[in-house]
Amino acid sequence: MTDQPTHFEFDAASEAEIALALARYPEAKRASAVMPLLHVVQGQMGRLTGSAWVPKVAMDVVAGRLGMAPIRVYEVASFYYMYNLKPIGRFHLQLCGTTPCWLRGSDEVRRACRDAGGVSVGQTSADGLFTMTEVECIGACVNAPVLQVDDDYYEDLDYDRTVGLIEALKRGERPPAGSLIGRQTSAPEGGPLTLVEG
Repeated sequence: MTDQPTHFEFDAASEAEIALALARYPEAKRASAVMPLLHVVQGQMGRLTGSAWVPKVAMDVVAGRLGMAPIRVYEVASFYYMYNLKPIGRFHLQLCGTTPCWLRGSDEVRRACRDAGGVSVGQTSADGLFTMTEVECIGACVNAPVLQVDDDYYEDLDYDRTVGLIEALKRGERPPAGSLIGRQTSAPEGGPLTLVEG
């Protein structure tokens, strides 16, 4: 069992995010803000500890802030994969393993993460830098295979490009998100074939 902190309070940056989130909901429907507030908790934990996760005490704070039973917050947090209920590595590698990514080489992306990052699915690397999770479709099938690192999507990966990405992250660099072959949005490889100037 993960060591849970005994105290949690929102910092000033989180309070600013919470104010924006709560403004979207009428007072009588404050509980609808549970997902945005859990996201705020996870972001604050990432900023302050280097591990973006949602401890139980923070779920209790969210429940109090929204005037809802704590069990309702636990239900939401445990239902969605987007919330980490235990500490993770500095970088959360979310590998899409569904059919489009698999057909275009997600197994090689997985192998590159293991070789370069020292991490396998469901584990955190020994250096604490990487946690890898296999996820269902993340909606970037046209540029498969895709690896989501925290909130950024890295697309059009293969073994070598994934190793390069992992090595850059180890050096403290954050490559620009998107296609790693320079593909424009979801245009075909090589560039758009329609609406080009003659």
